[in-house]
Amino acid sequence: MYAVIASGGKQSRVAEGQQVHVELLDAEQGSEVSLTPVLVVDGEIVLATPDQLKGATVTAKVVGWAKGPKIDGFTYKRRTNQRRRYGHRQKYHVLEITSIKKG
Repeated sequence: MYAVIASGGKQSRVAEGQQVHVELLDAEQGSEVSLTPVLVVDGEIVLATPDQLKGATVTAKVVGWAKGPKIDGFTYKRRTNQRRRYGHRQKYHVLEITSIKKG
């Protein structure tokens, strides 16, 4: 059984016991989080419509947080001496999927 969840404007496929990186949530380490499934697949059964997913839930436990790769950027405009360097490193919450329920 697996599900596709939506979090932070992105979708990811998850199964029970799997650890997944999602955008930062408003949750403390060790707390339980409920995520909205977009699709639930259990063998031959596929739940995809909003009516079918009405009672479906995916619960996860916040394990900690992690950082993504460093992104270095550089912009300039020619002949005007306008230059700008910038960097970015995204922070993520690490979640462990505890259960997937069809409802």
